[in-house]
Amino acid sequence: MTTPFAPEASGPLADVVVLDLSRVLAGPYATMLLADMGATVIKVESPAGDETRTWRPPETDGESTYFQAINRNKRSIALDLGDDQDRAVVDRLLTRADVLVENFRPGGLAQFGLDYESLAAEHPHLIYASLSGFGHEGPGANLPGYDVLVQGASGLMHVTGDAESDPMKAGVAVCDVIAGLHLYGAILAALHERSRSGTGQHVQANLLSSMLSGLVNQTSAAANTGSSPQRMGNEHPSLFPYGPFPTADGQIIIACGNDRQFSRLCGALDAQEAAQDARWSSMSGRNAERVPLRALLEERLSAAGTSEWLERLRQAGVPCAPVNDVVESLDYAESLGLQARAAIPRADGTTSTSAAHPVSWSRSQITYQAAPPRLDEHREEIMEWLATE
Repeated sequence: MTTPFAPEASGPLADVVVLDLSRVLAGPYATMLLADMGATVIKVESPAGDETRTWRPPETDGESTYFQAINRNKRSIALDLGDDQDRAVVDRLLTRADVLVENFRPGGLAQFGLDYESLAAEHPHLIYASLSGFGHEGPGANLPGYDVLVQGASGLMHVTGDAESDPMKAGVAVCDVIAGLHLYGAILAALHERSRSGTGQHVQANLLSSMLSGLVNQTSAAANTGSSPQRMGNEHPSLFPYGPFPTADGQIIIACGNDRQFSRLCGALDAQEAAQDARWSSMSGRNAERVPLRALLEERLSAAGTSEWLERLRQAGVPCAPVNDVVESLDYAESLGLQARAAIPRADGTTSTSAAHPVSWSRSQITYQAAPPRLDEHREEIMEWLATE
């Protein structure tokens, strides 16, 4: 389905129209990824706007940087779902949409006749994608789904922080992001399946299940042994050395995933004898005897600064990296030849910058055609589009 908004779009989803009824983070993150790949995403906001428009500081040019992080390449229209005229606009949008994305509390859209059961018969082609915090059925359906709640409930906080510290949340809303990624993948799979069956379906993701999946080895350890992993700070339960180590002027990350890499590390540190030491010649031994090994590594690393060790260890083939702040990380990525920033100019002369789309294709293109929209910015052009046959 073509639209007038991006007639030259060449992304892999250029023929897909997404009706985005989601707000805050998980849903908008998923729909932004679809928009980056060429999908036409119509962001339906309440007259008050997406909550994240008010989540500031920080802000640039009067706009929340939180909102800007997850809403580029979209068109905004403000509609009151409880108003008959606005509700009729949603009906017209549904005739054009391939995908509907929502993260209302389970059952919340039924009062407007916008739940899956109400729409499936009239729009059998529609892929209806729902996000919740703790599931769409059972007792969890009644619970609000904020990321920090799921960080606590999932065990993520339990395994994050130092052994002596209280449970610690991650520095970003990782449960929302992982749930958004799961939903985004499910939408792509449903679009592929529809190309065979011709029929849409209801796909559901929730933050708690997504985070349990995202805890990977920690969840596996708990499920298989019945014992919960514990906080280890920057240590890894199965690998050593694997984490930050102090240098003469800062810190460096060293990650040895096998005996060969550990041997290279020992050579670069002029500590070849450590690689031959029976205590440390195997990964299990290095894990069991990590305290004396850490003392040796820290003593050798104290002889030079971080930049010198980065060069020496890279030359030796030892996986290593600096410990950056976020501004430094953007510059670091670009120094490696990656596109880290997506800067999109607005017609008023301001610019919105967010993290660039992380994936590239050999033929299809990612384009940054529109900065995150002002509230109701595209009402006129959306209404003109709906008026066409």
